Amino acid sequence: MARILLVEDNEMNRDMLSRRLIRKGFTVDMAVDGRQGVELASAIQPDLILMDLSLPVMDGWDATRALKSDPGTRNIPVIALTAHAMTSDRTRAFEAGCDDFDTKPVEWMRLLGKIEALLSSSRA
Repeated sequence: MARILLVEDNEMNRDMLSRRLIRKGFTVDMAVDGRQGVELASAIQPDLILMDLSLPVMDGWDATRALKSDPGTRNIPVIALTAHAMTSDRTRAFEAGCDDFDTKPVEWMRLLGKIEALLSSSRA
């Protein structure tokens, strides 16, 4: 099954999402800030990244830009996760290089559909 990197600073969100992903058969790695997420993505080459946008050390926008500018990680799909549901936040996430966008609180079936769609298209 696919390997997902979850970059999330909120412990409750990390716990909830990681448990659901593992139950679906995914391998899950976790980072608690943007810099750690970029470093871990380079090291483990996950199949997909779930990126919180409001992160300490390096925010999710900058972390995504760093990933998408690196030839070693640019093709890894990134789904932005944020409590900010404004159109401008969505636009900013796509401009940073995110492949999709989802809001918190996470609606699990919607997010799972986005994960599966991106994994399918990246394998094709």
